[in-house]
Amino acid sequence: MLIKVRAFPEARENKVVEKSKDSFDVFVKAKPVKGLANLAIKQTLADYFKISESKLRLVRGFKQGNKIFEIK
Repeated sequence: MLIKVRAFPEARENKVVEKSKDSFDVFVKAKPVKGLANLAIKQTLADYFKISESKLRLVRGFKQGNKIFEIK
């Protein structure tokens, strides 16, 4: 299953806001430096869906605000 994620790095708290069935806004405290925000987004999504981080994979948007993750 693929989900669309809009990333908001350097936020006040880590949280996920569901926009639709497959679209989410993810706020993370991490800065977008050396992939730290991507790791934080992955961790936040794993907590939200109550799955292991290994079941999530960033497919597209490594350096953009709009990302696509695959949930295995």
